[in-house]
Amino acid sequence: MNSNKFSVSDSELDPAKLPAHVAIIMDGNGRWAKKRLFNRIIGHEKGVETVRTIIRACHDTGIPNLTLYAFSTENWQRPKYEVNALMILLSKFLKNDRQEMKDKSIRFNAIGQLDRLPKKVRHDIEQTKSFTRDGDAMQLNLALSYGGRSEIVDMVKAISKKVLDGQLDPETISDSLVSQHLYTARLPDPDLLIRTSGEMRISNFLLWQIAYSEIYITDTLWPDFKRDEFIYILKQFEGRNRRFGKVAET
Repeated sequence: MNSNKFSVSDSELDPAKLPAHVAIIMDGNGRWAKKRLFNRIIGHEKGVETVRTIIRACHDTGIPNLTLYAFSTENWQRPKYEVNALMILLSKFLKNDRQEMKDKSIRFNAIGQLDRLPKKVRHDIEQTKSFTRDGDAMQLNLALSYGGRSEIVDMVKAISKKVLDGQLDPETISDSLVSQHLYTARLPDPDLLIRTSGEMRISNFLLWQIAYSEIYITDTLWPDFKRDEFIYILKQFEGRNRRFGKVAET
């Protein structure tokens, strides 16, 4: 790709048109490593650097919510050595970066089947959440042991229990009630979904929440995804005509 294509500065962005919530499927770490004849773990380590870059870019441009798809329910099926390495990288990130999050007033959160994570990782998550709980400039959400279908199943179970217990009239179940019982209950739905590595699929990510998200897919592998391309995508988002099923005004 010609890097000149992404020559858009932060000052060219319109704050009024920025997405309130960006969600990213971070894909391509393994292929990045394979192309260079590296171990896959090197690709994941490089990917953590990109995570930092994009968090800082969101903070600097004033985007209040960022959700990163870090580890899916399906990822548990990967080789044990790779899963263990990913958990170690996650713990290191949480411990090494929580001070910067606090300094930048970034509140950390995690969504998914967190009980499946190793005890040490769960501890580091809770420590980071507590340490950054007063952050009000931005919220960073890591989707960990996350699956969109599992989230919907958990939502159905929670609502069904309330109906069976007589706490809820099934006739009152609405879109907003469903949203309140998802892992993302206190978050706005993503305005923009980005996927790196060129794959044309959603991969079981935020299936309910992305109903009207604008989607941008780039061929860039995650470790090569830079701030300038992210800013360029934000500029492209500004030009999207979001009709939400309605007819565009003339």
